[in-house]
Amino acid sequence: MSTNYSYFCPCPRGLEIALAEELNEIALLAGPDANLKVHTQVPGGVHCSGSIIGAYQLNLRSRIASRVLLRLAHGSYKNENDIYDMALEQEWENWFEVSHTIRVDVTAVKSPLRSLEFATLKIKDAICDRFRERFDERPSVNTKTPDMRISGFLDAHTFTLYLDTSGEALFKRGWRDDTGEAPLRENLAAGLLRTSGWKPGMVLFDPMCGSGTILAEAAQMLAGIPPGARRRFAFEKFDNFDAEAWLAIKGNFKPNPLPTVPTIFGSDISGDMVNIARNNLRKAGIQFDVPLKQIEAQEVKPPVDGNGNPTTGIMLTNPPYGERLSVRGDAAVPTDELFVAFFSAFGTTLKQRFAGWSVFLFSADLGLPKLLRLKEARKTPFFNGALECRLFRFDMVEGFNRREAAKPKPDQA
Repeated sequence: MSTNYSYFCPCPRGLEIALAEELNEIALLAGPDANLKVHTQVPGGVHCSGSIIGAYQLNLRSRIASRVLLRLAHGSYKNENDIYDMALEQEWENWFEVSHTIRVDVTAVKSPLRSLEFATLKIKDAICDRFRERFDERPSVNTKTPDMRISGFLDAHTFTLYLDTSGEALFKRGWRDDTGEAPLRENLAAGLLRTSGWKPGMVLFDPMCGSGTILAEAAQMLAGIPPGARRRFAFEKFDNFDAEAWLAIKGNFKPNPLPTVPTIFGSDISGDMVNIARNNLRKAGIQFDVPLKQIEAQEVKPPVDGNGNPTTGIMLTNPPYGERLSVRGDAAVPTDELFVAFFSAFGTTLKQRFAGWSVFLFSADLGLPKLLRLKEARKTPFFNGALECRLFRFDMVEGFNRREAAKPKPDQA
């Protein structure tokens, strides 16, 4: 019988419900060997459990998790010495070799300790002392590209120690080359897609696609390509790594048949960004047509289907704000003026051309609906790193255009 472990999967704040849904789907796909069970959601992540094979499956398949952390220890503490003792007790030598490099990170909520740096140092010292006692050698620290990442989490009374099974953060899919300005992280893009209700086969349009993150995530989902198919993971360096099982898991997923008619579309004002998006789609393994155009967002029209008829579907985009807006117009014009003019024109385009669409705009500008002159149907709070954002939903019902046309013009009022 294989050992079961407790895992914590952190995610961007606001995506906990979406991540729990995804983890339940992965548990069904992964089968009995993984023994995955989803437990509680907490701010910033989801607790689950399963075998070490479960960790392989989570790393390969989760689009929304930032990492998969394996819990080694949990207990109460009063000071840094308690943290040192708990770290020293762990059988690190059963997980990795003394020749592997390490990095330790500690986060805290309401911890009474004065210095997280000191707590981090105590964990590192404990790991090194454990190896020195047994092998007369100690692992080296590498903060840039460590083989093993160890994470500590402190609250007011308890300390939890984790071994990171992922290595590099999971949003690093292994295909991105050039991000352009202010990229949206891949796991946040995947969470926004899920929150919008988009599913493979539905029409998706990103009229400000930038480097193509939303498009690439959606296209991989449509193609059936797991997000971790093109990268390596820390668990591949664990002493108990089962290479045969991992090869079987990676060889077991079946890509979906290539679509014959495009359903995913993108555009951007910048020709350079369109080229970067096209290149990123290719590197993400997308072998079907994702039509991309260079065009201003205010000028876009709904994509057409195979018969040349305008489609309806979901528009999901991360509009420019602040510095990103300056690439779209005259740098001599103040950003505020550009901002108001841009969104006013874009709102008009939505009302006139996108009846029947569900429009989702992800922005740090909480006054976006006012700029668009639209009333949101829903707004969902998220964080893009430390930046508080909203996913605004606008239902573009038939008749917007007629209502706009019927309004008195300024010279008639």
